[in-house]
Amino acid sequence: MEISAALEATRAIDGPLRIVSDSTYVVNCWRDEWWKGWIARGWKNSQKKPVANQDLWEPLIEMFASRADLRFEWVKGHSDDPMNDLVDRLAVAASWRERGDSGDAPPRDDQLGPPDDPGGTVKVLGGSAADSRVPEGWLLTVVGVRTESLGSSDVGGRLRSKLAEILAAQRELHPELVVMTGLRQGTEMIGAGAAADAGVPYIVVLPYPDPVAGWPATERGGFDDAVAGAASVVTLERKRPTDLEGRRKALSRRDGWLRRNSHAAIVVVDDNDPESDLSRQRFTEAIGDDVWDLDISTL
Repeated sequence: MEISAALEATRAIDGPLRIVSDSTYVVNCWRDEWWKGWIARGWKNSQKKPVANQDLWEPLIEMFASRADLRFEWVKGHSDDPMNDLVDRLAVAASWRERGDSGDAPPRDDQLGPPDDPGGTVKVLGGSAADSRVPEGWLLTVVGVRTESLGSSDVGGRLRSKLAEILAAQRELHPELVVMTGLRQGTEMIGAGAAADAGVPYIVVLPYPDPVAGWPATERGGFDDAVAGAASVVTLERKRPTDLEGRRKALSRRDGWLRRNSHAAIVVVDDNDPESDLSRQRFTEAIGDDVWDLDISTL
C-alpha cells in the first residue's frame, strides 16, 4: 500500500515533490539507494532472495532515477502528526467501504466512519483522532480513581450507589443521557454498573480490541459482563498494539477521544491519586463547567 501510494503520487504530481510517509521501507529505499543494489543483483535483496513487490518497485524506481526534484521524508506513524493521522483514517475508511474516494479538501469526520453495524458494535477506526460515529445523546463520561480493589470494597459499593443516584438525577435533566466508560478497573467499571442500576444506557469505549488480555479470569469475567450489558461498544483502533508503550499511547488517545466527545463528566478523585486530579484538570479544560468532582473520601 505504501509503495502504491508513493507511486501514484509521483504519477499525479509534476514538478518538485516531497512525499512524507511512515514507511521506512519506502523512505529508506530512496534515501539509502537500496534499489541500486537490487538492480545490480538482478532484483535480489541482500539475502539473495527475490525483492518483494517488484512489479510496484520497478515503476517507482524509474521515478527515483529520473526525477531530481523528488524527495522522501519519514514521519513516525500514530504520533499525532495531523496529516499522517488523516491519511491513515482515509485508508482505513477505504478498506471498510472497499472503494477509494477523491476530492480537493479533507473529508468531514462523519464521512470517515465504517458501514452501519447492525450487531450493535460500533467500530471507529483510524489513527489517533478517530472522531467519526460519535454516539447520539447527551454524553456523560465517568472517570477517576483506578484502584484495582475498589470494585470489591465497601467504598466501591458506596461509590456505585452514589453514582447511580447522580445519574438518575441527571437523566431527569437530560432525558437523552448516555454514559460513556472505558471500563478500566476502578471507577470506570463501577460507572458502568451504576448506569445499569439507574436505568441509563451506557457505551463502552475501547482503545483497541481485547484490552483485557492478560487479566485474571475473575476480573475478565466482570469486564465481559459489562461489555455484554452495554448499549454499544466503540473500538477506536483496529489492532491491539504489540508492546506496552503502544498500548499506553492508545489508551491516551482513547482518553482524548472521550474528552473531545463528552458533554459532561463525573470525575471520582482521591487526594492520594494524582492521576485522578489530572483527569479532572483535563476534562475541565475540554468541557468547562459541566465537570463534577466526587471525592471518594466523602463516601
